[in-house]
Amino acid sequence: MAWHYDGEVQIKKINMGPYNNNGYVVACPHTGEAVIIDTPAEPEKLVEAVRGLQVKAILITHGHQDHLLGFSEIKAQVAAPVAVGPGDAHRLPSPPERMLADGDIIAFGRLRITALATPGHTDGSTCFLLGNHLFSGDTLFPGGPGKSRSPEAFQQELKSITGKLLSLPPETAVYPGHGDDTTVGQARQEHQAFASRIHPPDLHGDVTWLGT
Repeated sequence: MAWHYDGEVQIKKINMGPYNNNGYVVACPHTGEAVIIDTPAEPEKLVEAVRGLQVKAILITHGHQDHLLGFSEIKAQVAAPVAVGPGDAHRLPSPPERMLADGDIIAFGRLRITALATPGHTDGSTCFLLGNHLFSGDTLFPGGPGKSRSPEAFQQELKSITGKLLSLPPETAVYPGHGDDTTVGQARQEHQAFASRIHPPDLHGDVTWLGT
């Protein structure tokens, strides 16, 4: 897949593995420094995508195994520290070099990515914001939130989405951990429809903004 380029940042979105995962390379066009976001199956695709770049970090949105099937191979071939939210550090095949707190900055080249702690889908779920580009992991998808394991986790995820993500500018592009992209503006409209309806207190699992 070709690079997406907005003048200040280059983004390559790569479909990977049997679960329709997305892996991302985010690069500074001025310096050639980059980060990898998530490590799904078919790791050779990401390794090839960063050829010629200096990878400064491997960022993990959360610790579900489909996002880690290529972790060990990528870690072996790309000499860069791994960073993850502390709630998911135990899920990784090997210990991370950095635990990410809400608001932490990951610097590479002339760029700065901000870690946003968004627990709910998992305890350590983390989104990454760079300008008008949001890498949402499995927290936010087109049409709804990521799958939640309990009513309490769904409420936590909903709070993360409304408090951290839907308050971003509407033109912010949302790059999820699977499938197609969306925008904050589109997600905000869909969530408003969801919020206008009454829902059972035990709601969780696969929730959609317009169909639930």
